[in-house]
Amino acid sequence: MPPVELCLAVDIGGTKLAAALVGPDGELLSHRRVPTTATDDAELLFGTLVALLAEVRGDAPESATVTCCGVGCGGPMTRGGEEISPLNIPAWRDFPLRHRLEEATGLPTSVDNDAKALALAEGWLGAARGHPAFLAMVVSTGVGGGIVLDGRLLDGLGGNAGHIGHITVEPDGRRCSCGARGCLEAEASGTAIAEMTGRPASEAGPAVVERTGRLVGRAVASVANLLDLPLAVVAGSVALGFGAPFFSAAGRELAERARLSYSRSTRILPAGLGGAGPLVGAAAVGWRDHTGGVPR
Repeated sequence: MPPVELCLAVDIGGTKLAAALVGPDGELLSHRRVPTTATDDAELLFGTLVALLAEVRGDAPESATVTCCGVGCGGPMTRGGEEISPLNIPAWRDFPLRHRLEEATGLPTSVDNDAKALALAEGWLGAARGHPAFLAMVVSTGVGGGIVLDGRLLDGLGGNAGHIGHITVEPDGRRCSCGARGCLEAEASGTAIAEMTGRPASEAGPAVVERTGRLVGRAVASVANLLDLPLAVVAGSVALGFGAPFFSAAGRELAERARLSYSRSTRILPAGLGGAGPLVGAAAVGWRDHTGGVPR
């Protein structure tokens, strides 16, 4: 039998770096994670990532071949992740991630926004499977989004389409790391919640959970009204950690603000892949570009 082909999947976030070996069916065969190094040294952080990937590749069974690398990373970035500048990773500004990973791993490497990667995953195997139009969101350390419209993942001119975290939900609200005020990310991300309450989002009380859900529902309504999207699936440690009260609040706000004939039935649901979604999405980015075998 020919060897099983695996993708080295990488999820890069502001609080953690995660990697896994993922099969072409989306199954995670190995999974490791480390904290994102708190540093201003780009090379130190990259060294942490390379060491993690070496450990994960060491988990590959003898019957398997790692054939590609797929990466989901916060933005903004230039198309294809040639240069990345994640707002929540200050060490990397205009960092040539794709090229450096290709050099370090020897694998053909593809990079995309982490929330766009999640959209691929949820449309492939998750809560949006079979839906030709939907929004996928991550509400975690930051807030990101990916949009599938007419069965196609939207890229935008530079590959940054879907940045729902920078929709204004509170005019004249908190200053965002992007420089604007009142962005969803500045009001509803894990980072923002910790700054506002003095406690991690995991310790947030009912009022904070309610407000966070309402703001997310407000942003989803804007996107649904603009793009005629019937579904939003939401992942991330904040959204999934807050659970049912968060989704109830988001749904109520969505119902109040999406009132057009085509948007009033828009639903907001938990992402179907849970915590595995970002790595399945990163693998989907790799498989898409390496084999063309992932839907959308």
